[in-house]
Amino acid sequence: MNEVIKAIKERRSVRKYKAEIPAKSDIEQIIEAGLYAASAMGKQETAIVAVTNKDLCSKIREMNRKIGGWQEGFDPFYGAPVILIVLAKKDWRNKVYDGSLVMGNMMLAAHSLGLGSIWIHRAKEEFESAEGKAILKELGLADEWEGIGHCAVGFADGAIPEAAPRKEGRVFWAE
Repeated sequence: MNEVIKAIKERRSVRKYKAEIPAKSDIEQIIEAGLYAASAMGKQETAIVAVTNKDLCSKIREMNRKIGGWQEGFDPFYGAPVILIVLAKKDWRNKVYDGSLVMGNMMLAAHSLGLGSIWIHRAKEEFESAEGKAILKELGLADEWEGIGHCAVGFADGAIPEAAPRKEGRVFWAE
């Protein structure tokens, strides 16, 4: 089977991570895969913030937890030591589509490197908040960015889940 198709069929969301941070070279490869995602009209109007700083990771986890409405102590990132935040230009009409392609590429790249990943939502709400805008400003990003998603990455702590059977009746041919 083709290696890309094999990765697509095998990749699953991981919901428990080891504390160990993957090698920076692996994180860079994951980011590079995201940067090579297709984009509408080739505009490349997305950006990726790679967060490995424990304090900033904790701050983002807590912001996300509050937005999600979970009890104190819950970690919506499941202990993943790396958070790759995908942003897109606020005024770009294809921001969600382009950002989604970046996320997909990064999750497949993580899998291909033996790492687990999961898409975590609520990035839009995080970076619309005063606290989120302050984080972006501190990182040198102007206020024109919208959060699309978080790609949480790390070493899976346990077995990778098996794929659920695919639902029937979702393909229609027009030959």
